[in-house]
Parts: sequence; structure tokens; C-alpha cells
Amino acid sequence: MISLDKQFLGIAFLGIGLWAWNEKGVLSNISSITDLGGFDPVWLFLVVGGVMFILGFAGCIGALRENTFLLKFFSVFLGIIFFLELTAGVLAFVFKDWIKDQLYFFINNNIRAYRDDIDLQNLIDFTQEYWQCCGAFGADDWNLNIYFNCTDSNASRERCGVPFSCCTKDPAEDVINTQCGYDARQKPEVDQQIVIYTKGCVPQFEKWLQDNLTIVAGIFIGIALLQIFGICLAQNLVSDIEAVRASW
Repeated sequence: MISLDKQFLGIAFLGIGLWAWNEKGVLSNISSITDLGGFDPVWLFLVVGGVMFILGFAGCIGALRENTFLLKFFSVFLGIIFFLELTAGVLAFVFKDWIKDQLYFFINNNIRAYRDDIDLQNLIDFTQEYWQCCGAFGADDWNLNIYFNCTDSNASRERCGVPFSCCTKDPAEDVINTQCGYDARQKPEVDQQIVIYTKGCVPQFEKWLQDNLTIVAGIFIGIALLQIFGICLAQNLVSDIEAVRASW
């Protein structure tokens, strides 16, 4: 049952990813996949969908057809994923400063490509609105973007500004003001704090993680238990099939 759910979820994620690429014209120009300087969120759907589909297919068909090869593949593949998750968790705890530096680099790299891809743009806007932050460590990180930097050669109307997702929200406003960030960084720092978020997304993410540590830990433990349960179930089924075949 779990394998069947994984298979359907995998197909759904793959479908969403391919549909998004089709909407952006990537499927008609495959070479454009490498053109984006930042992270394309569609990759997340494709990778997760592909892994879930492979796991679901192997587990479901293996159980229905009593195919020990597919069941062993399912349990080994799931075991590898569990080991990688465990390793990533330990390394993230041990190398916290390195992870923070990589997160800073990742966000700034995507700030540069903010206008290059609509999905990336929506992801950054969602992140900044949700965590009430701006840039990696502050609003001045938007100097990395060719449209928002404060250089004299920048002729963009968005010069020395920030995206609307950096703006503090007025509960009385029903319509989003997409121009609220214009010229925001030309103001004194005290005035900036009134109109935009001045805290960076990296420290805001750290704060959110500390505030929700119990929930995050519970989710990861729950996923780990499901994976262990799936491995044990597959191995027990393999043992039962081999025992029956041995008695013939």
C-alpha cells in the first residue's frame, strides 16, 4: 500500500515538473536547462518524483509478483536513502558553520538569477515573505542582482531597491504593491526598517529552526521510522517467499 502511494506521488511530482518545464519552453529547447544561473525548483519535483516512482514501482511490483529481486532492490535503495539522510544530518550538525556559508552562497547565487526564471523568483519571494527577511544576511545582498544594485551604471527603475517580498506588510492593504521596494536602500537604515525587512534569511532560518526544533525533529524521526518499517517489511516478505520456494 505504501509502495503504491509512493508510485502515484512519484508520477504526480514528475508530471508537475514536466508540465512546469513545458510552460517555460524547456522541453522544446533542452539546452536551456543549463542556462539558468540559479536553482530551478522544477529539479526538486523531478528528482523527488523520480526517486518515489522507482521505489514505489519496485516495492509494489515486487510484492504483487513476489519478485525477490525487486523487493531486495527496494529495501537496499531505501536503506541507502536512509543512510544518506543520517549522514547528512550528522554532517550538518558537525559542520554548522560550513553549512551556513554554503547556504549564504546558495542564496546569493540565486539572487543573481532572480529575474532569469519565474519559478526561482516565486521561490525567493515566498521565502522572504514567510521568514520576513531580505537577502542572505541583509537587504544589501541585492546589490548582487543587475537590476537592484546601486551602481551609477544601473539604469533600471529598480536600482537600489529590493523585491516586493522584502517589504513589510500593511494588514489594511488588500492588493500587493509590487513597487514598494523601489529606492528602499537609498533611505537611512532607520527608515529602511519601516518599509522593508532588514534581517537576512540565513539568521531568520536559524531562528525558525530553533523555535520549531521539536516539530522538525519529529518529522524527521517519523520519516526515518517509516523507512525502517518499509525495509523490515520488504526483508520479511523476501524471507517468506524464499522459505515457501525452499519447501517446494
